Amino acid sequence: MEKKYQVFISSTYTDLLVERSEVMQALLELDCIPVGMELFPAADEDQWSLIKRLIDDCDYYILIIGGRYGSLHPIEGLSYTQMEYEYAIKQNIPTISFIHKNPDKIESGKTDQDPSLKAKLEQFKNSAQLKLCKHWETSTDLGGIVSRSLIKLIKDKPRPGWVKSTFVPDEDTNFTMLELRKQIDNLNKQLEAFHNEENLKTGDLAQGDDSFFIPYKLSVWDYRNIKETKGEIQTTWNDLFSILSPSMVHEIDEDEIRNIINENLINKLHPEHQRKMFGRVEIIINDDVYQTIKIQLRALGLIEQSNRKRSIKDTASYWTLTPKGDSLMIQLRAIKKDSNAVSIISPEKELINSSTL
Repeated sequence: MEKKYQVFISSTYTDLLVERSEVMQALLELDCIPVGMELFPAADEDQWSLIKRLIDDCDYYILIIGGRYGSLHPIEGLSYTQMEYEYAIKQNIPTISFIHKNPDKIESGKTDQDPSLKAKLEQFKNSAQLKLCKHWETSTDLGGIVSRSLIKLIKDKPRPGWVKSTFVPDEDTNFTMLELRKQIDNLNKQLEAFHNEENLKTGDLAQGDDSFFIPYKLSVWDYRNIKETKGEIQTTWNDLFSILSPSMVHEIDEDEIRNIINENLINKLHPEHQRKMFGRVEIIINDDVYQTIKIQLRALGLIEQSNRKRSIKDTASYWTLTPKGDSLMIQLRAIKKDSNAVSIISPEKELINSSTL
């Protein structure tokens, strides 16, 4: 849908007539809608109220600063130009300022002679240069600088813009879109139910409390010697899934899967309180074992590859729980109520069961 963006042009007026004309022409060539004081309609309402309404309706705001500070608001003591700029900032309208590069070269008739106004102008420039700002030297150059800068601003900070009323959906179109959205939701639910039904057809696969043997090579350092042993440890698919699933609520990569399995097996072979006497404990497991675990959990419909968007440089494979996997995790890990025993924590932070007291 083609959009047109409304852009407010703010500046002092009589000294920058030519520059404003160049900017307005540049905006028209970009199919934008320029708004400025030369377009203000005659109205009975307060000037500042009118200006604020016009800025509110704009998508972007352009500030041009030359050699004059501008006429002052009778109450605020600030120029209308500065008040417009500060109001646009407050309304979170994307702004860009264009400040004259060589103010000393500006004709004397187009500059402030009053020292107080000069001081206010310098303060205003300093404030504007703290945000997105470009510099210009001639009116001809200004048009091109505005065009290039606004194109980039639109790309970096997209805004709603304006469209022809013929492109706006009418009531019948909105109703049709709502019905189609409902149909899509129903189809997605049917698709999910179909996948869940397919996942249930896993009776011939090892799962649950079925045993799985993991061969390993264990290396233990006791600060002077290294001892290496080989063996295999028996676990179950529920045990494996129980330790992996909490970390997969969002997603983890395959290296994290390996690390979680390794740490769990080391804890089974050498509990943490025993490892204090060792310098280091390391376990090595064949890569085929990790792949088998991953494929089995995927075949059981418990995990799936994450489809979250990432940078091109991130080539890792990430995995997350399916709805079925999330349900099984809750069954395995949620603490069930026990009416005969209540667990409390002792001052030494050890778990004690009240039924043993």
